[in-house]
Amino acid sequence: MDYYLSPIHTQRFDLEIKNSQFITTVSRTKGREAAKAFIDEIRQRYPDANHHCSAFIAGAPNNVHLWDQSDDGEPKGTAGKPMMNVLQHSDFGETTVVVTRFFGGIKLGAGGLVRAYSQAVQEALSQTIYESVYPRSPIQLKITYPLLGKVEYWLEQSDIEITNKTYSDSVVIDLAVIERTWPEQKVILTDLCQGSLTLIEPDKA
Repeated sequence: MDYYLSPIHTQRFDLEIKNSQFITTVSRTKGREAAKAFIDEIRQRYPDANHHCSAFIAGAPNNVHLWDQSDDGEPKGTAGKPMMNVLQHSDFGETTVVVTRFFGGIKLGAGGLVRAYSQAVQEALSQTIYESVYPRSPIQLKITYPLLGKVEYWLEQSDIEITNKTYSDSVVIDLAVIERTWPEQKVILTDLCQGSLTLIEPDKA
C-alpha cells in the first residue's frame, strides 16, 4: 500500500475478561515524544489501574525506529509484545495503543494475558475510526515574486502542504508533497511557471 491508516481522534474501547477490566485507548501520535506524552496522559487519567501496557508505531509503519512497546509490570512478553504484533499487522501508523488493566481478582496466566491483550487491541483497531495517510516528501520551490500570487493560489487548491516561506531576492517555499501525486503536480507547476522555477527534491539535494 502507498498509504497507511491513522485514528482521526482519540478513541476508547472496553473489554472484560474474568472480572479484569481492559480499557484500550487509541490515538494518533506523530513521533516518539507525542507517543510517550499520550501514554503519560492515560496513566494520569486512570491512576488507580494496575497496569498501563502500550505499543506504538509513531510514524510510517515501515519506520522501525519509531516502534516501541511496554509490559508495564505484567510478566515479560505477555502484554507489550502481543499488542505490538497486532499493531504491526494492522496497516496503522502514527498510532499509539494503551491497554489499561484493572485486575479483577482472577489470574489469567501468561497465555491468558497474551490472548487478552491481543484481543483488546484487535477489537479496538477493528472499531477505530481512521483516515488514510499518504507519505509525504520535502520539496523546495524557488520562484520570482511576480509568480508568487498564482503559485500560492494553485498550492491552496492542491493537497500540497506549505511548511515554510523565505523571502529574499526570490521566494523559497518549502513544501510537503504526497509522493504518489507529485509527478503529475510537478508537470502542472512547471507549466504554470512557464519553466521559471527551481525545484530541489530529496534525491537532488
